[in-house]
Amino acid sequence: MTRLWDVGADNQPHVDGDVVTKAGQARPTLADVAKRAGVSGSTASIAFSGVGSISEATRSRVLRAADELRYFGPDPRARSLRQGRSGIVGVVLEDRVLHSFRDPMTIAVLDGISQELDAEHGGMLLLTSTGVGESTIQSAVFDAAVFLGCSPHLRRSIEVMRQRNIPMVAIEGQPFDGVLSVALDNREASARLAAHLHGLGHRAVATVTLPMDARRELLELDASVVAGATTAVSIDRLAGAREVYPALGGFVAANSSSDEGYAAGLRVLGAGGGSGRPTAIMAQSDLLAVGVIRAAESLGLRVPADLTVVGFDGARIEGLSDHDLTTMVQPATEKGRAAGRAVTELLAGEHPPDVAFTCDLHIGTTSGPPHR
Repeated sequence: MTRLWDVGADNQPHVDGDVVTKAGQARPTLADVAKRAGVSGSTASIAFSGVGSISEATRSRVLRAADELRYFGPDPRARSLRQGRSGIVGVVLEDRVLHSFRDPMTIAVLDGISQELDAEHGGMLLLTSTGVGESTIQSAVFDAAVFLGCSPHLRRSIEVMRQRNIPMVAIEGQPFDGVLSVALDNREASARLAAHLHGLGHRAVATVTLPMDARRELLELDASVVAGATTAVSIDRLAGAREVYPALGGFVAANSSSDEGYAAGLRVLGAGGGSGRPTAIMAQSDLLAVGVIRAAESLGLRVPADLTVVGFDGARIEGLSDHDLTTMVQPATEKGRAAGRAVTELLAGEHPPDVAFTCDLHIGTTSGPPHR
């Protein structure tokens, strides 16, 4: 955040306002710069904006005068009000920034979005929504919104944005009128992954899911949790797996991390013990799968000889050199780019269609037949 300083009577800087000034002196303006440079106000404006034709000598004279007056350019907030645009796209994360930035899929999606935003809307404002603080999202200044996930608890925020005519795009969110969808075949992909396990002969299968709602705590996956679930990705991936394993149970992780996968893995593998243990575990992300593998190895189990572990994402994860994870590979960066393109087109007054992506099954070395 830019901090503005005021030099007081003791000649020391004090925090006061938005620019560096000296006590008792007025803040310099573009008109002051124009007067000092001996040019018109419009010429001085062109020198700063770069829009229009003036000689390089005139531009240099204006910028030199600005430097002498310690004038740093027009207030971008005033410019935004004049243009009716902020040049910012709001990106709403459904998890804490700390957890989001540890997830390679989130980073890839954000990178994809930034690649496609045009020069006019190149800034991204990150907002978090974990079930509270909707007012911040509703009042923040941005030209368009991209939701990484779009749960029902955002309904009021979406209504407010719709009233403000703010274009909205949701990546893997629940459907809302007026929100363009960038979808992934989470349910179908999970069903294919479960079918792969079934084909190997696995019948005792458990899962470690991503968070199912705004709560961020390790929970047993029971009927009440499923009934109250609001996170589209988790719901769809569980539904796909249950097409093959209708009674599939397990645990819900607090976030997508190897530490959470480890904790949940210990719960799953310790719940049954011995012959009651599952022969395979479906983790809803590769990070969770890595944690489950570590949990299994800490209990003396070999992957895949004693336990098959599969993930979802196709992420490059450090520390997994001993295994080639069986997983569903998703086009994360392409999802982000599709959202970025959609935002740019919506802001240009166009009407882009919804977009849908599919995953590819990668069979690695962490899946095999159940141990006999």
